Amino acid sequence: MTNFYDDPMDEAGNLHYGHFEEYFSDPERDAFFIYADGRLAGFAMLNPYSYFGGRTDHVMAEFTVFPAFRRRHIAQGAVQLIFGRFKGSWEIKYNEKNRAAAALWNGIAAPYGPEKQKLSEYETVLLFTVA
Repeated sequence: MTNFYDDPMDEAGNLHYGHFEEYFSDPERDAFFIYADGRLAGFAMLNPYSYFGGRTDHVMAEFTVFPAFRRRHIAQGAVQLIFGRFKGSWEIKYNEKNRAAAALWNGIAAPYGPEKQKLSEYETVLLFTVA
């Protein structure tokens, strides 16, 4: 995401995520590791906090498949497993400058008839329901 956001690094070159620890202690947040061929291939982080204030059932707060595992449908498979477990209203945000993410999320959300809302100049949020 450093290609699309100008987040500062610390002296050791690490980027900090303000709620990281909460994904492993807060019962309203979930973190998942994505594996492919027995190797760690990515992660997903969910919470119920709407980008527009209030609450929704599920927000895909963070999601990545590492570059070595891309273009193998691992992202789609992981998301379908997550949708199978977490029904209800969803919000998924992407940066429009990240064309690969825009294509991924628009394609995954298409069967659910998403509503698109602008969050900022370059950020779009897809809102839809998984039944």
